[in-house]
Amino acid sequence: MSGLSGREKARIALEAALDKLALDPLVLDVHDVVSFADVFVILSGRSERQVRSIAEAIAEALAKRGERPLGIEGLDEGAWVLMDLADVVVHVFQEEVRRRYDLERLWSDATTLELEAEKADARTQVR
Repeated sequence: MSGLSGREKARIALEAALDKLALDPLVLDVHDVVSFADVFVILSGRSERQVRSIAEAIAEALAKRGERPLGIEGLDEGAWVLMDLADVVVHVFQEEVRRRYDLERLWSDATTLELEAEKADARTQVR
């Protein structure tokens, strides 16, 4: 492991996702809310194929920095991919699945953070 901070992993994941045209990015600081992670990154894709592509791009971008996910669930189905990056959990949803599970409401006690995504020249909120 390269020893990247949670925020750095979240920024790398965000940039890779935005390069694949991920929708509605949200980064939440959950360290005061849950015991198993510091940051959640929540993203959407329009189709199974795009969701898989986003998740694969995130894994590839992190691998280039020496980071490997501890686990990836849902990649075959492409409706909701969950990536465990130790202190960061990435959720990549199809839009309708994201609406159904409404993690933003579930984790509403978390703080939204703002990260700069350099390559995508975009900003997002992180709680």
